[in-house]
Amino acid sequence: MNGDAGFAWHVVIPVKPPARGKSRLEAPGVDRAALADAIARDTVDAVAHASRVAEVVVVTAASGWPEGLADSTPARARPSAPIRVVRESEPAGLNAAIRRGLATIDRVLPRAVLLGDLPALRPADLDAALALAGAARLGLVADAEGAGSTLITARAGTALVPAFGADSAAAHRAAGHVDLGVAQESTLRRDVDTVEQLRAAAALGLGSRTATLLG
Repeated sequence: MNGDAGFAWHVVIPVKPPARGKSRLEAPGVDRAALADAIARDTVDAVAHASRVAEVVVVTAASGWPEGLADSTPARARPSAPIRVVRESEPAGLNAAIRRGLATIDRVLPRAVLLGDLPALRPADLDAALALAGAARLGLVADAEGAGSTLITARAGTALVPAFGADSAAAHRAAGHVDLGVAQESTLRRDVDTVEQLRAAAALGLGSRTATLLG
């Protein structure tokens, strides 16, 4: 377990099957399913390398998880946190997948949910946010545009109810989540749904799989 007990976060990441993921992301000359898979794997890899993460829980109906994560990132050591996969027989929707993952984690542990579309995520940026989350009963990181959410957190013993979707930042605030004060330029805020957002992520530095696929 990484860090002290107060910062040993269990992080749920929902991952759609690549054929269903990133429907608005059409990069010229790049297979969309392969790009969606690379983005998700780079995100999970970055989370696993964060020092304040005790466990990564990937919820997915896709095959091939977690195979191929540790052996394709030569710039990093093997992931410091274990990756556990919770299988869905069929995709049941984003919030349903998250609830499925959260149900496998004891509520006495600090829990977080992070979306799997952060290909520029740096482990240090996630660590900085989780350090702030230790002082918040319920925490939130909004995306770069401000309307969506990329991360929600709950301290040990606190219920965590996902409300991802349109205007999710407002929905999470209404449920008691407080903004964690993460800097606008943090890689934790740069999720990717469109080509324009992918370009913005590339300016921050993409993970190895996404960068290789884009050439």
